[in-house]
Amino acid sequence: MTPSERQLERERYRRRRTLTRGAVAAVSTIVVIGLLVYVVGSSPGWERVHKTYFWWPDAKAAFPEVARSFWLNIRLFLVVEVLVLIVGVLVAIVRVIPAPALAPVKLLAVVYADVFRGTPTLLIVLLVGFGLPALNLTGMPTSLFWLGVIALTLSYGAYVAEVIRAGILSIHPTQWASGRALGMSYGQTMRHVVLPQALRRVAPPLLNDFVSLQKDTALLSTIGLVESLRAAQVISGKDFIFTPYVVAAAFFIAATIPLARFTDYLTVRSLRRENGLVT
Repeated sequence: MTPSERQLERERYRRRRTLTRGAVAAVSTIVVIGLLVYVVGSSPGWERVHKTYFWWPDAKAAFPEVARSFWLNIRLFLVVEVLVLIVGVLVAIVRVIPAPALAPVKLLAVVYADVFRGTPTLLIVLLVGFGLPALNLTGMPTSLFWLGVIALTLSYGAYVAEVIRAGILSIHPTQWASGRALGMSYGQTMRHVVLPQALRRVAPPLLNDFVSLQKDTALLSTIGLVESLRAAQVISGKDFIFTPYVVAAAFFIAATIPLARFTDYLTVRSLRRENGLVT
């Protein structure tokens, strides 16, 4: 057998193996889903659950109001995401700067990260949403939207700061030495050499945090913001139905899945680039 024939045979084998794996995966998936549908659909209480949580007429009636309110969740997410990145980068840089004169600032950064990572996000939302207006400080925002933005930024900024700090510390010391050898200052080396590599390295965990952030915008309903979950709660309390909650959940799922798949893509690409893995 000539080398070209062997190469052709290997390609045919790979195609057959890929097709076989795809067929096995498809059949097993169909079987498992079919069994789940049968078990749930044949359960004694399915009819009641169906009418309570998955009733199509109730879903159609609740859809417009929940959809309008979900736009508030999207706006909150977009604004908070930008602010969280800014806060996270600043806190992470402060914590890694080897400057003794900045010791008080570094201490504040450590306290901020420890306190807000250890405090439940819901508690932060309640403290900011009801506590800040009670202080009657001049210039303090009273809009529920911006109070919610402050609360989520404080909470997620601490998480993101630690992720970015870990990325900065993971960069090999030779990268720092290379920047300094080129005549760059510490700040220039951080900005042009280290930080871009660190952000690229921690992109997957950062996106996972943003997936959680997208869902946690629903926590702002506790301070009175009428976002999608709150809208579903109002409809449910008025008509004594629970299908609107499922409609709201569907919106969150539709917004979260693309970001989650993009995170998976970046993770696989990072593994292939750094370790030569093929997934």
